[in-house]
Amino acid sequence: MSRSLVVGNWKMHASRAQVNELVGQLVGDMPALDGVDVAGCPPYPYLQQAAGLLHGSRIGLGAQNLAVESVGAYTGEVSASMLVDVGCRYVIVGHSERRSLYGEHNALVAHKFRAAVQHGLVPILCVGEQLAEREADATERVIAAQLDAVLDLCGGDALAGAVIAYEPVWAIGTGRVATPQQAQAVHRFIRQRVSHGAATPTLLYGGSVKPDNAAGLFAQDDVDGGLVGGASLVADQFLSICKAAVSR
Repeated sequence: MSRSLVVGNWKMHASRAQVNELVGQLVGDMPALDGVDVAGCPPYPYLQQAAGLLHGSRIGLGAQNLAVESVGAYTGEVSASMLVDVGCRYVIVGHSERRSLYGEHNALVAHKFRAAVQHGLVPILCVGEQLAEREADATERVIAAQLDAVLDLCGGDALAGAVIAYEPVWAIGTGRVATPQQAQAVHRFIRQRVSHGAATPTLLYGGSVKPDNAAGLFAQDDVDGGLVGGASLVADQFLSICKAAVSR
């Protein structure tokens, strides 16, 4: 069994004052939660601020995206080396919103994954299906294609040592959530497809994780934790989710 991990994806939320308040609450209460790794992914402008507030704590820092390129004339982009320089350990790659809103296709996501690995970041690779794809019984086919793009470019070792977040797109921001049994079935499929020798990836569920459903999701054999959206912006809710991961 992989070690539990809970990651907060703040998306395009927060201000300097909110970062101070949220991180302060989390750092103050997190030491009591042994047995789970925790990370937060603020928007780019607040990475440096969050890094300072998190210094010396057991909460890791992550970013929400990165560029494929290492350096150069790429206006508006942020490289993996820049993320490392400000203290990031993790980076989210291929989130469903990046795929659907900004046209990030499987090949591009795979190259971003490789850029993260090459610079020592832990990529959190997001995979998942749209509602129409689930209703067409195409969930495994869609996720296999998303995983295979990374496997073909980077090899099995890279994926086995990464974090993979299953996001049923139909459950993100909709209030809907996959049942624990639905989540387990897809997580088991992912683990079987990417496990390489003795290494096994950390698998997170990432579709509307809340304090009231976290325990049921995390109790599943192949669900190692969560990629949390809106609830990660409320300290008490996020801490409750982390507590559910400790007891899995």
